Amino acid sequence: KVAIKGIERELICPACKELFTHPLILPCQHNVCHKCVKEILFAFEDSFADGGSESSNQSSPRIRMSSSSMDRIDRINRSGIKRNSLTPRSTLFPCPGCQRDIDLGERGINGLFRNFTLETIVERYRQAARAAIAIMCDFCKPPPQESTKSCMDCSASYCNECFKIHHPWGTVKAQHEYVGPTTNFRPKILMCPEHEMERVNMYCEICRRPVCHLCKLGGGHANHRVTTMSTAYKTLKEKLSKDIEYLISKESQVKAHITQLNLLLKETECNSERAKQEASQSFEKLYHVLEEKKSATLRAIETSKNIRLEKLQTQVEEYQGLLENNGLVGYAQEVLKETDPSCFVQTAKQLHVRIQKATESLKSFRPAAETTFEDFVVDTAKQEDILGDLSFHSNGLEIPEINEEQSRMYNKALISWECPGKTDSADIYVLEYHKLNREEESVTWQKTEVRGKSKVLSDLDDDSSYAFRVRGYKGSICSPWSREVTMRTPPAPVFSFLFDDKCGYNNEHLQLNPRRTSVESRAGYPLLLGSERLQVGCYTTLDYIIGDTGIAKGKHFWAFHVEPYSYLVKVGVVPSNKIQKLFHNTHDVTSPR
Repeated sequence: KVAIKGIERELICPACKELFTHPLILPCQHNVCHKCVKEILFAFEDSFADGGSESSNQSSPRIRMSSSSMDRIDRINRSGIKRNSLTPRSTLFPCPGCQRDIDLGERGINGLFRNFTLETIVERYRQAARAAIAIMCDFCKPPPQESTKSCMDCSASYCNECFKIHHPWGTVKAQHEYVGPTTNFRPKILMCPEHEMERVNMYCEICRRPVCHLCKLGGGHANHRVTTMSTAYKTLKEKLSKDIEYLISKESQVKAHITQLNLLLKETECNSERAKQEASQSFEKLYHVLEEKKSATLRAIETSKNIRLEKLQTQVEEYQGLLENNGLVGYAQEVLKETDPSCFVQTAKQLHVRIQKATESLKSFRPAAETTFEDFVVDTAKQEDILGDLSFHSNGLEIPEINEEQSRMYNKALISWECPGKTDSADIYVLEYHKLNREEESVTWQKTEVRGKSKVLSDLDDDSSYAFRVRGYKGSICSPWSREVTMRTPPAPVFSFLFDDKCGYNNEHLQLNPRRTSVESRAGYPLLLGSERLQVGCYTTLDYIIGDTGIAKGKHFWAFHVEPYSYLVKVGVVPSNKIQKLFHNTHDVTSPR
């Protein structure tokens, strides 16, 4: 016997993370609560109606939907529910168990079976978990007595006295099936969800679900391989029993694996701590380098400041000496009081030189030192970019390469890349690009995350060159950047048009594809005759086709792809009067094509 409390993990709904309540079996064989299925479908329909609004799941607090589930809902929104006026409507459901989009068919939730077996097991688990909590009689007058049995036909619980009253001897109710006290009442017969009045009596081996005879005769299982329910029951029970016996026989091997996994858990803990210490040491080294640089920079600024202050202070003192009765002027004034010519001349000569210098400096005043510290501005832009790219580099993650042949620059940019080893080892890619501009000193990369190996970029400037690079991420580990690739956008806005299938279109000579994006000559005698005339310079047999959109003014860009087997193709712009002459058509064409 397996302890009922040991299987709790199998009884948890993947959507609400609680014990199953009325579980439904999805086509992918996963189980989800009936209420959760309805709420997920409601959230999906709501987001579909609102165009994927962020508040689409606000009304469902019971469900804890992961970001991957919401991504799948967004993806379904983009593809749309499968609806067609000629085909039955079917509903897509994002399964929280296998993370895949499941087709529920035309009947949607109404076509799903209720998993009564799982429901019974959940009820047994609940009873084991609340062994001390009794199930009370549904018919006793207050206070109710503890129930002793439950009737599966009446879907109610009774004490001994109430059971005798409601199931009197010799009546039909006396034949009802009763079990021990339970709150889980399941129907005796499993009915078909598509044909509600029919019981299931067969098993579809293709869809792996019970079906009724109407499903096989004219329903969705008409061409499927089916077997009787008793045969399916016997076969599946034998397979399940053998598999369980095998697993039980390998108990020692399972325990050995559990022991090994426990060791790996401890080893992971130890290795993560060691990795944390190494990462901390690496950052400590960076801190140390930055602190040293910071101290050296501050010392240099302080030294420069002191030198400048000293020069300016000296200059202040010199100019203070030029004031009356002060410094140099005061000294000169005292010298002028000397009356002895010889003594005056002896002192005044040197003093006059100093006075002249002071006069010249006064005429061309200039501070002895600069007050700005522009030479001491630290440029950390490059270092910030490097630190921004700081991450775990791994030799095991391949460097992606941008495929220039598959990449295109037209009205939008399609950037494609691949890994040299042809293996998709990265979980996500980061594509960065920037416009090449000689005037800008620092480069600012624009970043976008991509889950595939290509990305379409819009809103790029015309007639401009852009640099692209890509790197792969697996968790927190990233590859080095790929080689930068430069591509140039068209010289003018892209002019979008289709070929005109009405004005002058000769369907006997030309074949236009349904989307009106490509045209080719029909093979046959007229083509051979035209080729012969072309060789002698006769252009009257050329077949023309024009665009469906005219150009009134402005600068436009478009491109054609000409197949290599083409004989002669002329491409250009034709004015309206020339169109009238070429096609002899009264169709009013007011602008060049």
